[in-house]
Amino acid sequence: MIGHVTLGVLIPFLGTSLGAACVFFMGGRMKERLSRALTGFAAGIMVSASFFSLIVPALELTESAGRLGFLPAAIGFLIGMLFLLVLDAAVPHAHMEGTEEGRGGRGLKKTTKLVLAVTLHNLPEGMAVGVVYAGWLYGNEKITVTGALALSLGIALQNFPEGAIVSMPLSAEGMPKGKTFLMGVLSGIVEPIGALVTILAAGVLLPVLPYLLSFAAGAMIYVVIEELVPEMSEGEHSNLGTVCFAVGFVTMLALDVALG
Repeated sequence: MIGHVTLGVLIPFLGTSLGAACVFFMGGRMKERLSRALTGFAAGIMVSASFFSLIVPALELTESAGRLGFLPAAIGFLIGMLFLLVLDAAVPHAHMEGTEEGRGGRGLKKTTKLVLAVTLHNLPEGMAVGVVYAGWLYGNEKITVTGALALSLGIALQNFPEGAIVSMPLSAEGMPKGKTFLMGVLSGIVEPIGALVTILAAGVLLPVLPYLLSFAAGAMIYVVIEELVPEMSEGEHSNLGTVCFAVGFVTMLALDVALG
């Protein structure tokens, strides 16, 4: 069991690290079309994972409550959205493309705010992985180890562009490639930490597992709506982001069904 959990927790972090490594073989800033495509793909994966890997299991856990079975999922989802809304306002950060001044923290360097932005977005993803693996560890029949692995793989896929979004703009601004790679890797370290903390806490919080699952979903959907969708639609009108969103959504759906 420990081996499965360790692998599942580290896979998303590996996705971020591989994305950060793009700085070594892609020169300059990421092209706008590529950035839009990867952002759309990441958004599609996150929406699909939020529904199929988190909300659906939460609803299945409360189906015995009948018509009111939706309440834990609904409440958890709204709390997750609110949590990210408060965190988003409290932590000074730039938008992921690094083109905005960001909210608050004007004394911080632009590069620091960019890293904070991606780190902030990685937190709910780590929590999502932790919640699902906790459900499996504690013997919940609605959650399988392969289903948890599917979520980890899906999040790793969408973490790839996030790692590149940190490292490449910093390199274009003159920062040494080795340092930009390290910054990209560090932006993802919050995921395994968040996952492990969630797993450890889940033993106490197991009775509210449906709330935790939907909480993670709400936090992830917040990131999609607040950051990813606006970014994939920036600039000249194009359907590229929308098409890649659909590809990401179906990719995560396929992973969840094939491995779940």
